[in-house]
Amino acid sequence: MIKAVLWDMDGTLVDSEDIAVDALGLAMTEAGLTPPTDLKERVVGRSSDDIYRYVVETFGLKASPTDWERRKHHFYFRAAGALRGYDDAIETWRRFDAVGIRQAVISNSDRAIMDINLRAAGLVRPGLITVARNDVLHGKPHPEGYLRAVYLLGVNPSECIIVEDSVSGAAAAEAAGIETVFVPHSHSEAPQGVRALCSMRLFGDEILARR
Repeated sequence: MIKAVLWDMDGTLVDSEDIAVDALGLAMTEAGLTPPTDLKERVVGRSSDDIYRYVVETFGLKASPTDWERRKHHFYFRAAGALRGYDDAIETWRRFDAVGIRQAVISNSDRAIMDINLRAAGLVRPGLITVARNDVLHGKPHPEGYLRAVYLLGVNPSECIIVEDSVSGAAAAEAAGIETVFVPHSHSEAPQGVRALCSMRLFGDEILARR
């Protein structure tokens, strides 16, 4: 029986990954660094602190973590008007909400990014369970974020399913021992053992039948 659906945010509920990568590239350029052409492939799904370490170690970034986040946020917020929720994912969320299936959003993004993304997707509401990178000691691929959401929802891992789009997110889900699926619009290939969805509507039908 499925009692709760745990959603990743960037690339799953919200079409935000290109905006995030563009903001990262602009922040690197402002810092005098040259972003690689495959920057998206290198950073999608990684936590903000992991990306900071990557830029420091690979490109020699000299900025402090606080200054680096300020630069990224500046460029991200400037482009935030282009943020959109994925229609099929948002429709599925609303189908689950209408019948009382519990839901939560778990992200490797920090709280400021999570809040603006969820507003853009129209998902902000009182009592919404969210876990941002700031809320845990370890980001994905560590399972802490998903396990925290399970605790906050008051369910068992066996009663949940996770919706993801990244390899690191799938690894976090596997470590948490929770069934996981990949959204149809994922840019990554589903890892072994993770089911790639062909349709969010069919996924919605499946979960409604399993509740």
